[in-house]
Amino acid sequence: HYLFNLRDISRVFQGLLRAHKDFHDTRDSMMRLWVHETTRVFCDRLVGDKDIADFTKLLEDKLHEVFDVSLATLCPHRILPVFADFCREGAVPVYEDITDIKRLRKALDDKLEDYNNSPFVPMNLVLFRDAIEHITRIVRVIRLDRGNMLLMGVGGSGRQSLTRLAAFVLEFKVFQIEVTRHYRLLEFREDLKKLYRLTGVENQTTVFLFVDTQIVVEDFLEDINNILSSGEVPNLFAPEELEEIKGALSPEARKLGLEETADNMFRLFIERVRNNLHVVLCMSPVGEPFRNRMRMYPGLVSCTTIDYFSAWPQDALMAVAQKYLEDVNFGEGQTGDQIRAAISRTFTVVQQSVVTSSQKMKEELKRFNYVTPTNYLELVTGYKNLLSEKRKELGDAADKLANGLSKIDDTRAKVQSMSVELEETKKRVAQFQQECDEYLVVIVQQKREADDQQKAVSARSEKISVEAAACQEMEVAARADLEEALPALEQAMEALKSLNKNDIVEIKSYTKPPPLVEMVLEAVMILRKSKPDWAEAKRQLGEVNFIKQLIDFDKDNMSDKVLKKIQQYCSKPEFMPDVVGRVSLAARSLCMWVRAMDVYGRVFKVVEPKRMALKEAQDTLASKQATLASAKEKLREVTERVERLQSDYEAKLKTKEELRVKAEQTAMRLDRAAKLVSGLAGERSRWEASIASLRRSMEYLPGDSLIASAFLSYMGPFPAEYRENLVRKTWLQQVRSEQIPCDPNFSMNSFLAKPTDVRFWNIQGLPSDAFSTENGVIVTRGRRWPLMIDPQGQANKWVKNMEKGNKLAVVKQTDADFVRTLENAIQFGTPVLLENVGEELDSILESVLLKQTFKQGGAICIRIGDSTIEYSKDFRFYVTTKLPNPHYLPETAVKVTLVNFMITPAGLEDQLLGIVVAQERPELEEEKNALILQSAGNKRQLKEIEDKILEVLSSSEGNILEDESAIRVLSSSKVLANEIAEKQQIADETEKKIDTARSGYKPIAAHSSVLFFTIAQLANIDPMYQYSLPWFTNLFLASIENSERAEEVEKRLDNLRVHFTYSLYRNVCRSLFEKDKLLFALLLCVNLQKKAGTVDETEWMFLLTGGIGLDNPHKKPATWLPTKAWDEICRLADLPRFTGLRELVAGNLDSWKQVYDDVRPHEHPYLSAAASWDIFQRLLMLRCLRPDKAVPAIQAFVSSQMGQKFIEPPPFDLAGAFADSQACVPLIFVLSPGADPTGALLKFADDQGYGSSLQTLSLGQGQGPIAMKMIEKAVKEGTWVVLQNCHLAVSWMPTLERLCEELNPDTVHPSFRLWLTSYPSPHFPVTVLQNGVKMTNEPPKGLRANLIRSYLIDPISDPSFIAGCQQEKPFRKLLFGLCFFHAVVQERRKFAALGWNIPYEFNDTDLQISIRQINMLLNQYTHVDYDAIVYLIGQCNYGGRVTDDWDRRCLTTILGKILCTAMVEDDGFRFSESGKYYAPAHGEMDSYVEYTRSLPLIPDPEVFGMHANADISKDQNETNLLFNSVLLTQAGTSSGGGGKSDEQRVSEIAGDILSKLPPLFDTAAALRKYPTSYMESMNTVLVQEMVRFNRLSEVVQTSLVNIQKAVKGLVVMSSELEGVVSSMLKGKIPAMWAKKSYPSLKPLGSYVNDLLARLKFLQSWCDTGAPPIFWLSGFYFTQAFLTGVQQNFARKYKIPIDLLSFAFIILDDKEYTSPATDGAYINGLFLEGARWDRGTCLLAEQNPKVLHDKMPVILLQPKKREDIKPPPSYEAPLYKTSERRGVLATTGHSSNYVIAIKLPTDKPAAHWIQRGVALLTQLDD
Repeated sequence: HYLFNLRDISRVFQGLLRAHKDFHDTRDSMMRLWVHETTRVFCDRLVGDKDIADFTKLLEDKLHEVFDVSLATLCPHRILPVFADFCREGAVPVYEDITDIKRLRKALDDKLEDYNNSPFVPMNLVLFRDAIEHITRIVRVIRLDRGNMLLMGVGGSGRQSLTRLAAFVLEFKVFQIEVTRHYRLLEFREDLKKLYRLTGVENQTTVFLFVDTQIVVEDFLEDINNILSSGEVPNLFAPEELEEIKGALSPEARKLGLEETADNMFRLFIERVRNNLHVVLCMSPVGEPFRNRMRMYPGLVSCTTIDYFSAWPQDALMAVAQKYLEDVNFGEGQTGDQIRAAISRTFTVVQQSVVTSSQKMKEELKRFNYVTPTNYLELVTGYKNLLSEKRKELGDAADKLANGLSKIDDTRAKVQSMSVELEETKKRVAQFQQECDEYLVVIVQQKREADDQQKAVSARSEKISVEAAACQEMEVAARADLEEALPALEQAMEALKSLNKNDIVEIKSYTKPPPLVEMVLEAVMILRKSKPDWAEAKRQLGEVNFIKQLIDFDKDNMSDKVLKKIQQYCSKPEFMPDVVGRVSLAARSLCMWVRAMDVYGRVFKVVEPKRMALKEAQDTLASKQATLASAKEKLREVTERVERLQSDYEAKLKTKEELRVKAEQTAMRLDRAAKLVSGLAGERSRWEASIASLRRSMEYLPGDSLIASAFLSYMGPFPAEYRENLVRKTWLQQVRSEQIPCDPNFSMNSFLAKPTDVRFWNIQGLPSDAFSTENGVIVTRGRRWPLMIDPQGQANKWVKNMEKGNKLAVVKQTDADFVRTLENAIQFGTPVLLENVGEELDSILESVLLKQTFKQGGAICIRIGDSTIEYSKDFRFYVTTKLPNPHYLPETAVKVTLVNFMITPAGLEDQLLGIVVAQERPELEEEKNALILQSAGNKRQLKEIEDKILEVLSSSEGNILEDESAIRVLSSSKVLANEIAEKQQIADETEKKIDTARSGYKPIAAHSSVLFFTIAQLANIDPMYQYSLPWFTNLFLASIENSERAEEVEKRLDNLRVHFTYSLYRNVCRSLFEKDKLLFALLLCVNLQKKAGTVDETEWMFLLTGGIGLDNPHKKPATWLPTKAWDEICRLADLPRFTGLRELVAGNLDSWKQVYDDVRPHEHPYLSAAASWDIFQRLLMLRCLRPDKAVPAIQAFVSSQMGQKFIEPPPFDLAGAFADSQACVPLIFVLSPGADPTGALLKFADDQGYGSSLQTLSLGQGQGPIAMKMIEKAVKEGTWVVLQNCHLAVSWMPTLERLCEELNPDTVHPSFRLWLTSYPSPHFPVTVLQNGVKMTNEPPKGLRANLIRSYLIDPISDPSFIAGCQQEKPFRKLLFGLCFFHAVVQERRKFAALGWNIPYEFNDTDLQISIRQINMLLNQYTHVDYDAIVYLIGQCNYGGRVTDDWDRRCLTTILGKILCTAMVEDDGFRFSESGKYYAPAHGEMDSYVEYTRSLPLIPDPEVFGMHANADISKDQNETNLLFNSVLLTQAGTSSGGGGKSDEQRVSEIAGDILSKLPPLFDTAAALRKYPTSYMESMNTVLVQEMVRFNRLSEVVQTSLVNIQKAVKGLVVMSSELEGVVSSMLKGKIPAMWAKKSYPSLKPLGSYVNDLLARLKFLQSWCDTGAPPIFWLSGFYFTQAFLTGVQQNFARKYKIPIDLLSFAFIILDDKEYTSPATDGAYINGLFLEGARWDRGTCLLAEQNPKVLHDKMPVILLQPKKREDIKPPPSYEAPLYKTSERRGVLATTGHSSNYVIAIKLPTDKPAAHWIQRGVALLTQLDD
């Protein structure tokens, strides 16, 4: 992204034009603005500190040069200016120089507060200077028209948050797409339409925020590139949508005066979009995708302003820490502030230390871990939360214990006072008892008197009661008589009361009243004892109180006379109220009164006597009652006195009772107190210690919480040793050096996890080692959901067990209902385990991983894809991956807590111990497991009881001794606790005994653990070498079952060890390529010996690497000793056990020379006798002296330590592999070139009866659905399916994985088998590999193994086929010969080009068809037709594969030597000169196999017709391959360290090469000097060579210059240049050069020197004329030179050139100063596979360990073919490189082969053919 163009210049001026006349009115202010704008445009994209420093230097230079001012003067303290336009209120923003950063911070803090108060998701940001500057940069760009930004930085660095705030500052809308599970280009385009309508139609200024994690398909970027470049996305809108937009924009067009054509309207629309739309891209610079995107979509760089978010600087980290910690209490005053500052500093150290460790882990283990600001924020917030939580937890625990102690102390203090109180109370009880007794005597006496008086009063009272009753009866009778008259009287009274004044006036008004009225008034007058006439009546009626007088009339004293007169009136019939009422209502009332008086008077006459009698009786009664009352009064006084006495008595009794109860309660309390004090006496000291410990822990919390929160935030991805180093050696030391309070014995696990929880986890399947416990803590305590790296399935198993009771849902990303299951779990609060994820997580999980919850309608909700659902706080989410070393990019890593769940040796050892004991001593393991559960239960119960005791003590109010239930609970709890403690003590003792018994089996567990970690390392060599822990444990169980039993444990374990080790070796070897089988045996052997302590780690690493190469100050003691060997010997001498080695070698050179020259140096006696080295240490010495013989030495080492069978891998056994399989386990053939197992599988299927139903399918595009149908059918029917070439169907592999996982024994037919074939591929599903039965079927390594294997394949292994041949002896002998030939041609491949120019894939099919043809020929003919056999095999079957003529010559030569008459007829026929290899005598088939087993494991080169030297390069290559492969399995072997950066090294290399390269040849001048001449073809050859080398030199020079520029950022680092850089760093010839170059296999340094030598050769030729001897190696196109030589001869002698050939004359080694008369002298050739004997001038055998011989000068003499009569010679092909094979060009020339040169020899040509003798123009070094 260091690409600058004129747009950048325009951006600078765009910024300068924002200057304001009121603010930028001085020279300095304009210069500061210029500095700011150039910095923003050019510097903000720079990545490294060096680049920024270079830019600052350039800026400073320009300021000096142009403005004559220094940067320090213009910008005090060299702090570059910051401009912003949002700090002032006002309609027009002012772009001003902000010199006061606090003012800017205040403005942004206010904006942030406004943002958080608005309806957006709140952002908790700390605005440190770096963040503020980024906001001003974003605001600066998006404020400008068409301002777009590219924000580069890792996930979590704040790019999105700061963009949102910047947009809010400018009141712009933020638009962001929401990626759902099925979001693709169509949905993206729909979102773009919304965005375009928003900006183009609605005219809203909008920021389009787009993050690289949203790039679901790369096509998104093409659209964004178009938006940035032109604003237009092709074919975004349909025509009808454009019409709609046109209609919406019509008013605007009219306003602007635009003609409303389609083009105009669309242009207007796009203009509005471009003016309103600001694209802000957030991209991570990590990984290749970023670089590729920058190249593919140039608009991303050229149309945006780039801002690089580098790692937070120290001050930012400090600012964030201080902001978060400002409200945390660390104590009062200065001490608290000091601790706060120290913690903030430690946070920054923690962050930096993790960055360093991550880099180290990447170098050593190739594991990636990214440390981002998100981790840091999590550290700080996690620290706050953890500190608060722990303070509360420890504080509550301490308070509980303190409360419990205070209750005990309170009780103890009360015991003494209660004892005194009890004695006092007892005395008072006795005193009150005496007083009560005395009172009782007085009470009894007075009670008696009161009783006598009571009796007398009662008798009198009864008598009076009788009299009173009689009086009552009389009164009742009188009242009854009266009641007769009373109703009429009351009625009359009511009538009178109803009369009013008018009524009376009415009567008075009568002058002469009616008779009835008059009669009534007369009766009234009579009753009133007045004159009964109208006048009197009228007079009285006039009285005021007339009616009242009537009402109050004395009715009781009416005389009989009056009553009689009245009777006369009342007896009259008309004297009735109703009758009278007809005349007058008032008279009616008076009538009623008169009649009532009449009735009453008559009744009263009767009643009065009775009343008189009653009165008399009542008077008598009253008198008697008064007497009685007096008696009662006296009785009352007596009674009250008795009651008073009784009351006093009872009071004293009550007091006495209260005292007695009090005494009892006191006694009870004393008893309870005794129980409480004695019962909790044991707790007291423990609680006191606990309180002291808790108080101490609380003091240590600032430091402990810091370490723990850092651990939770950062440690998940790291292996155990890295964690230990960081915590112990970095963090704790920093905490202590800062004097932050911290526990000296701090333990992560005990601080963050309760022992009961850990025990529970262990029961649920979490290994019990510390590393696994730490992982358990991180998973359960981490703030983010865990993503567990779990190749062995430990975490998976643990989570499933732990959450089994909580309705755990187990899903995969490939499940169809994956999202629905997740949504249900989130709503109902159940856990989810997402299994087997890859390196990318589904984008739909983002909201879940980030816990993006929000409140809606009072409920907490979360949005998943398109749906919003309620979020339960009980929801838990676990993610696991089977990938052993996944690379999660920062964008993924910041969303989860990565946890490295790779099993540890200790954890595995414990599991294996459990397995072996469960099998060998099941009762012991059952008891152990039961004890574990019991112990866990006991400890949990004890904890619960203690909590209950403390709860009771804390919850009891007042005096606990009053609370009987509490005391009862405490007593019972304590009793129970004691019982449990006793049980636990017994359990602990039993557990110790069991552990002692179990520990007897620990050796096999430790041994097997080493084996597992050995096979786990193999995946680093090849992705197909995957083995699961369940597979390993099943194999272990099988060995326990099948190994030999023994009474003694030691003997039994030894048997098991031997059986399991070989069983594992055999099973693993089945799936290894031949090249890795010895490697595996070596790893097994060394790892076991390292465990036993017999192999030293430094010695082992020396064996693999030869030590770190530094300058060797010690002079080499002998010329025969290679420099490399001496350097390694000197480095080996630095190891403790090799002290004095230099002197030992220098002092015994002759002996060491013998070792050096020995064919089998590892067996030389001096190597053993030289020093007291063990066999492994002798390997180290051999590695220095003869590395080519390391492989046989390693075989001898492994054989001596583990047995011969560990270096003899078992042959391919398809039946055995099938026997180990089952219906649900796929069988996997791991393919290698030349190995096709299909034939063997089809034959095996036929043998098993599945041949007819076997279905085969070769996978590829579109084959997936067919394969699925085949599998579904076969699963039901129980047939076999073969899926070939799985590596070609990468996209279908997840489906295959799912299919394999869904295979269930309950639903799959037991006969079903799934066979898979694949070349090694990193995309092959790991789970399928781990659990499947893997097989390789390549030709075994070594002649012997190859021969044995050939005898095991069909049809040789079929006795009926062998017996079916009529010529038994020839057939069996030819059969052996053919197998021997097959093994030889296969094994020659390991000699590289010496064996075959092209490594042909001869396979079993070639052998099988040849055998059948021999069988057919022998059955059809009576004689053996050797020519036919040799032709069929050499030219057709095997020869059909051979494309190189020289290889065909070699093949037929070998075949003719082996399949000959002598081999069949001569029982002593030898295949090699030594006679070790011969054709065995005719016999049974087994005799041939027995003979093959007797052959050497490592064949001598002689059997292939090779010289012993042929082994050297082959063996050296094998050794290098072996050691390099082993190194891949070793953690932490990277050299690491500082040194120069790659850029520096590349620049230096490029500069060095450029400084040496001469200028291009002046071909025009050369052509003038050497014009085209008929007689001198060499002129043309020279000029053409110059042209060719110019093309090459130009490519070299241009690429090197561009690399130097690219490193400086001056040009783009294209993919081609990257390839050149990569090759230069590796020391290889870049592919860009190779395209224009002559063939060469040299490393880069040698290649450059060789190129310079060739250029010099041509320049010398050009300058001084043609040389006498031509350096043949120096030609680019060698064939042109050879043709030129022939042309010169042909033209000179006028002979047609096509009749000519070369005669080759090998000359003496001497100087030739004049050119050859005819032809040309050539030199520069090298002989490989033989040497030129200068004495005899013949081909001869090579000298030992000399692989190439430089040929003398050769005269190329053109002659007619018929004139050439060479002596006996070998036709040696000449090649340009040792690779030998080449490509035929359209000209007919090979890119490698030059010509065949005949070399004189006294041996048959076949001898040299088998040796692979050839000439080379150049060597590889």
